[in-house]
Amino acid sequence: MEEASDGELLEMIKLIREGQKVLSAAIKPQGFNVGLNFGRCGGAGLPGHLHIHIVPRWEGDTNFMSVCGDTKVISQSLIELQQLLKRTSKELNLPGL
Repeated sequence: MEEASDGELLEMIKLIREGQKVLSAAIKPQGFNVGLNFGRCGGAGLPGHLHIHIVPRWEGDTNFMSVCGDTKVISQSLIELQQLLKRTSKELNLPGL
């Protein structure tokens, strides 16, 4: 992150804003968690890599399932969600997404 230029940092923040906008319109979450991972031991997987998570949240989603028996709950297929987000991005004129 310390190697990113001011322009790159601004672009990342704008992408977070656009990602939040499209998720809000498409699936109507009540809140968000946004996190940055950088460096191998920071969760980015590769040296010099940086990525951002935008996690939609709803009242009462305690995320306990991943702690109990390594279970994951998926209420919608990822392909279906990707198609919905692409359509919504186009409708909102968010070309960066």
